[in-house]
Amino acid sequence: MPEVSEITGTMTPTWCPGCGNYNMQKALAEVLAESGIRFEDYVMVWGIGCHGNGADFYRSQGFHGLHGRALPLATGIALSNPDLKVIVEMGDGDGYGIGGNHFIHSVRRNIDMVAIFHNNQIYGLTTGQASPTSEQFMKTPSTPGGVVEEPVNPVGVAVAQGATFVARGFAGDLEHLKDLYRQALAHEGFALVDVYQPCVTWNKVNTFKWFRDRVYKLEELKGYDPTDRTQAFDVSMSTFHELTCAPDECKIPIGVFYREEDSFTYQDGLPQLDRPMWKHAETPRDISAAVAAYE
Repeated sequence: MPEVSEITGTMTPTWCPGCGNYNMQKALAEVLAESGIRFEDYVMVWGIGCHGNGADFYRSQGFHGLHGRALPLATGIALSNPDLKVIVEMGDGDGYGIGGNHFIHSVRRNIDMVAIFHNNQIYGLTTGQASPTSEQFMKTPSTPGGVVEEPVNPVGVAVAQGATFVARGFAGDLEHLKDLYRQALAHEGFALVDVYQPCVTWNKVNTFKWFRDRVYKLEELKGYDPTDRTQAFDVSMSTFHELTCAPDECKIPIGVFYREEDSFTYQDGLPQLDRPMWKHAETPRDISAAVAAYE
């Protein structure tokens, strides 16, 4: 079993003191270590944003992609080498805004990977502009008069689009987040873990205290069935709340919204993807004739 220090990189993280990214990294590193997964058996992909600095803070096979394009890169890796466990990390602006189209299609294809979203409800890396998940009427440098539109509901979108594992965590609850990561890593198919990750520098509204006063765990909700897609969607809609609502007026669910056992993955529909691409040819292929045709 690897040590946590073997999974985290040699560079000291440079996120702002108190950033939710620290707990997210700690949770994932500890879960990977306890799983016993070997360095050569998993790969990580990052988008652009504060979370993307994780490319320097993990010691893993990895790829630091373009803004909003981490999911296509992760898809290519997952399809070309099914022996690898693919973990992709993105931000809310990165993955739900610029990469929103990729998000929808990755969900519906049910490609086998774990997608972790760092959702701080603003663009943290570029000084706090409004993101797709910013609350309506929230004032930011890019929306001084307040955000006009309603925020994206990534959990609801994923459930409605046919996702087979949808969860939401909170960076302020390490043990609960670790449990969500364990379940996501064990799932076969597209596993979404949307994590509320407070930005202590630019988001002065949705703070750690703000969330602690409002979050509740779905596993403690009497009568909740995470295998009921309709119920999962209905509960996801309760995420929308007013910026000024009191803790007793709006509660925010975290935990597993929906999971489907034995789901049909994209890879299941393509049996030729049963092994890494480089193993398909038993012997090296002679392509000299094909090359000569173009000389």
